[in-house]
Amino acid sequence: MSTHPSGTVLPLSALVGKRRRLQDSRINMAHGSGGKAMRDLIQDVFVEAFDNPALNALEDQAVFSLASLATHGDRLAFTTDTYVVDPLFFPGGDIGTLAVAGTVNDLAMSGAKPLYLSCGMVLEEGLEVELLRRVVASMKRVADEAGVTIVTGDTKVVERGSADKLFINTAGVGIVPRGVEISASRAQVGDVVIVNGYLGDHGTAILIARNLLALSSDIASDCQPLASLIAAMLQACPDIHCLRDATRGGVATVLNEFAQSSNVAIRLREAALPLREEVKGACEILGLDPLYMANEGKLVAVVPRDAAAAVLAAMRAHPAGVDAAIIGEVGERPAGIVVLQTAFGGERIVDMLVGEQLPRIC
Repeated sequence: MSTHPSGTVLPLSALVGKRRRLQDSRINMAHGSGGKAMRDLIQDVFVEAFDNPALNALEDQAVFSLASLATHGDRLAFTTDTYVVDPLFFPGGDIGTLAVAGTVNDLAMSGAKPLYLSCGMVLEEGLEVELLRRVVASMKRVADEAGVTIVTGDTKVVERGSADKLFINTAGVGIVPRGVEISASRAQVGDVVIVNGYLGDHGTAILIARNLLALSSDIASDCQPLASLIAAMLQACPDIHCLRDATRGGVATVLNEFAQSSNVAIRLREAALPLREEVKGACEILGLDPLYMANEGKLVAVVPRDAAAAVLAAMRAHPAGVDAAIIGEVGERPAGIVVLQTAFGGERIVDMLVGEQLPRIC
């Protein structure tokens, strides 16, 4: 599944026909052979769902005009990530929503406007084709929501038992607007720390989906693209200092990265942390710290104090930031350390995550 937007592009109907080319109900080794079976899989599952001129050309690459890219800004943002979540489907999303939203968010954390994604799939022999279609449909839905286009990709098939059903790699390209300088090394004394809502929802949803908790809860993953939220934040304050999505390792790990890169202290207030009761309960049962719980639709921003009110208002006016909250501030000492003021009035150091609280979370 590779593309080139130039040259003659056949209409989608000419590629896939009026009926499905792919007759198999499960993936087999022929679907990775490079022959007709693979062509049918690509056209019937991926081209039909993602349908755009760049992809439909089925070249070995996607080629874009530099002049058109430059209208968005003066720097290129490029990222890649691989998704191996277990289970593939969970409350609030699936591996497809994670793959698109996660890569879109990694681009957006630089302030970039995400534009194009690639999609690399590793399929295990025996995977149900309808399950694959569901995942691809999720990818298309989230890509449309985020305003990005999936323009190129690759498909590999491995023998039964060599993978766990389906792994996805997505790479993304975006353009950073002129004047935007967001970096983990830019936190300054006096800055304010803001998150865009409840923490730990994704990790808790995965725990429940794996039946690791004997809890009855309708909590869902927070998986969502955040590019439009960040665009609204930048309108309120073009000089956002630090920005990162709190995925594996949670908010604690992100803030430690900021503190160490900027050589500052970050002080959090436990009472200000937005946490659902279900997340608190799950963490108490398993002995986990919610500050390390994974998220897939939450960001951590460090902004100048005099812009904090405007940024917070812009976030709360956006669907992805309705529950945004100020959770702390940046100080001078102890440099490189994150400190939590507990609800009991004491303080404790919040270190970088050591080990893995929950494997295969994304």
